[in-house]
Amino acid sequence: MPISLWALAIGAFGIGLTEFIVPGILPNISHTFGISIASAGSVATAYALGVFVGAPVVAICALALRLPRKTVLLLGAGIFTLGNLITGLAPNLGVTLLGRVITALNHGAFFGVGSMVAAALVAPHMKARAIAFMFGGMAMANVAGVPITTWLSQLMGWQNVYLLIAFIGLITLLGVFKLIPDMKQSTGDEHLGRELKAFIDPQVLLAMGITILGPGAFFTCITYIAPMATHLAHYSAHSIAFLMLLFGIGIFVGNIMGGRYADKSLFATLFVTLFLQSVSLFTLWMFVESKAVVAIGVVLMAGFGFATVSPIQKLVMERAQAAGGGSLAASVNIGMFNLGNALGAWIGGLTISMGIGLASPALAGAIISLLALLLAIWAYKTERKA
Repeated sequence: MPISLWALAIGAFGIGLTEFIVPGILPNISHTFGISIASAGSVATAYALGVFVGAPVVAICALALRLPRKTVLLLGAGIFTLGNLITGLAPNLGVTLLGRVITALNHGAFFGVGSMVAAALVAPHMKARAIAFMFGGMAMANVAGVPITTWLSQLMGWQNVYLLIAFIGLITLLGVFKLIPDMKQSTGDEHLGRELKAFIDPQVLLAMGITILGPGAFFTCITYIAPMATHLAHYSAHSIAFLMLLFGIGIFVGNIMGGRYADKSLFATLFVTLFLQSVSLFTLWMFVESKAVVAIGVVLMAGFGFATVSPIQKLVMERAQAAGGGSLAASVNIGMFNLGNALGAWIGGLTISMGIGLASPALAGAIISLLALLLAIWAYKTERKA
């Protein structure tokens, strides 16, 4: 892989840290500002909303201003650094939320434009692997970065950790400036009208539907893995960190495998991973009282779930480019990932509140994964007809 891809992977690593560290430091945020855990949870909500809204807004602004893709990445890294600085220095919850929203504005544009840049830097038969290499930074954040920074937050305070993440943003800024070449294509090469027209293309919408349901399926379950594991499988509270480590390992391996096999056969990769994700979630629901099944289930749901990410992103990019679009759809699709995560977590909580049981999010995730598989089959058939 070209060394320039490391700049994108480091940026993805920082984004993964700033997004996924929140659950581990919620009690610290609550204590610092003297607020409830529920109120502290708004720190995560603000980020998710910032990603969902910011992805299309930033992409449209980049198109309107005809900014080169490298410039978009540089601005994104600068916004990321600024947002984490504000969060790290915030005197109250309000300023913290402002910092989180500012940080989130970078998320969709960086991954959307970054995935197009990554694909352009390699040979055609390696595009999915290049995208997966960039997303590997986020996977590594889950494997090692989040546990380490959560531990550091106990030693140096959670706000200092956000200052450390801001430093990673600065490294990303320098890396993009030095390593990413000045590309001939810019966001200005794509006409805004054509970019928007891509969103009425049935194949683009089908691909984005897979985005929402595919990875969202395992978020339906993993969001509630702590009560599921402690109350049903009788894991200790301290063992949840071990399960989250397994989850990170699954993400890391799944990301690599998804990128590798999607370059050989994109739809076959989606069919297999979505089906096996459903099987693993259904098995977890059936045998949730077994510690071994829970541990293996966490690895498999993460692995098969994240193996869909780079193939789906590549699929959306290809469909959007065929419809005359490109960067806007690629950026918005990142927001769709977050929408799927939020939707999955809401559905999982709904099944529990309906009295179906603590393990019910796993069953709901299995069904959602099958729905994503049906959309993938539909997208494949429409492509064949075209």
